[in-house]
Formats: sequence, structure tokens, C-alpha cells
Amino acid sequence: MRIFIYPGTFDPFTNGHVDIARRAAGLCDKLIVAVLSNNNKRPVFNTAERKQMAEDALIDLPSLEVVSYDGLLVDLYRELGASAVVRGLRSESDFRFEAEIAAANKLLLPQYETFLLPCRIDLAFTSSTIVKEVASYGGDISGMVPPMVKDRIIQRLLVKKDN
Repeated sequence: MRIFIYPGTFDPFTNGHVDIARRAAGLCDKLIVAVLSNNNKRPVFNTAERKQMAEDALIDLPSLEVVSYDGLLVDLYRELGASAVVRGLRSESDFRFEAEIAAANKLLLPQYETFLLPCRIDLAFTSSTIVKEVASYGGDISGMVPPMVKDRIIQRLLVKKDN
């Protein structure tokens, strides 16, 4: 069984994340979306909320599971018996960053493999950071995020800004 892991902070889950998850799910027997606790970032949504957004956005994918994880990705990889990790690329800078992370993980676990999937061109400039910025000023994010998470994002960011 080919198990792929699609890891990320996903704060929030965007249409770009949905696109990569759907495409990756078609390449494996089971896709695990791993919502990571990232100590280097200050997420707007807690891990449980981010996990729920991913589940809601991908509910129609039968070969998919969403988990939360706090630790080294190579440990999760080993624990799940994964075949590969999938990461999305928007730009050249993403490639450099992802290549460095893949190389470091390969040093930690020699059987570790990474697939880098370029995003759709219409999603190349959509990032969680941009979504949060636009939403915090009341901008229309409907083309950037799945409909089932849009209201959560707007409510959280506008309430946060008002306080």
C-alpha cells in the first residue's frame, strides 16, 4: 500500500492545499494530511481547528485521513509506514526551501522520499499569509479558500481585528 503524507501548518487551509491534496490522493492508495504544530509560527487557528478545516475541505476523498502531529516528520513517516511525502510548490523559492527540508529529512531517514508538485498557475500567489491579510481587512477570499472554511476565517480574523 502506497501511503503519502501531505504535511503542513495549513493556517488556514487554502484552495492551493485542496488542489495539491486532491492530485496527490490520485497518486497513492492512501493520503494522510498531517496538520503540524509548528513552534516557529504563530497560527491564528489552533491545531484542532486547522485539522477540522482540512477534514471539511476534503470530506469527499475516501482514501484520505487527516491527523494532527507534533514532532519530526521523519518519525511520523516511519510510524505510518509512508512511501513518500508530498509538498506543493508555488515558486522558485518554495523549491529551494523544500529541497533543503527533503535533504535534511533524507539524512535523518535514508528511505525518506519527497514528491514536489507544482501548484496550478491560478493558485501560484495564494498563500495562507495572503488569505489572512486579505480577510483581516474584509477583502473577498472566496477564490482563495474552500467555501466551508471561508466563514470561519472571516469571523476569526475580523473578530481578532476588532479587539
